[in-house]
Amino acid sequence: MIRKSISELIGTFALVFCGTGAIIIDKQTGGGVSHVGIAITFGLIVMSMIYTLGEISGAHLNPAVSIAFTLAGRLPVKALGYYVASQIAGAFLASIILKLLFPSNELLGTTLPAGTALQSFALEFLLTYFLMLVIINVATGPKEQGLFAGIAIGSVVLLEAMFAGPISGASMNPARSLAPAIVSGHIEALWVYLIAPVTGAAMAIPTWKYLHAKN
Repeated sequence: MIRKSISELIGTFALVFCGTGAIIIDKQTGGGVSHVGIAITFGLIVMSMIYTLGEISGAHLNPAVSIAFTLAGRLPVKALGYYVASQIAGAFLASIILKLLFPSNELLGTTLPAGTALQSFALEFLLTYFLMLVIINVATGPKEQGLFAGIAIGSVVLLEAMFAGPISGASMNPARSLAPAIVSGHIEALWVYLIAPVTGAAMAIPTWKYLHAKN
């Protein structure tokens, strides 16, 4: 469990450091990374960490994913606390380092709704629902299918960040949103990014069970 916890900490650190780091550097350079570049960064770091750490901990990198795996019976309840604590610790460590590197940046990649909170809640719910549906299918299928898990999951993250990022931030991850919000002090819409991804991921599990149920 120690190795799995360290794996989740490292993976979530990399996700938040590279992903929100791309947002920060884009702001610092006046658009040097671009929205497309930010989406690609998130997709690539997720894919890379799955292939790097997947065999150790499953590379959840996301409390909503870990909770959903527990609901699906794929992660023991006693392991859930270790996973979530490690993911949050990795995210905070990344945000603190980014704050030290870019002290003038106000938001540090914090996810904030561009429209209404309800609009972003609906988006985050649906984005995480579809992300989890992909994850639970490619992560628990045949070995050949599992070989493409990193590509499939990273591609969904990239796709969803590409089209929904300008409106909701396309977080899909409570740890990714929690750390920048707390470190930067912008917690006004944090509830959206804590509740919507967890409920969206959780709702994907009954769908997965129904679709794979044997008559």
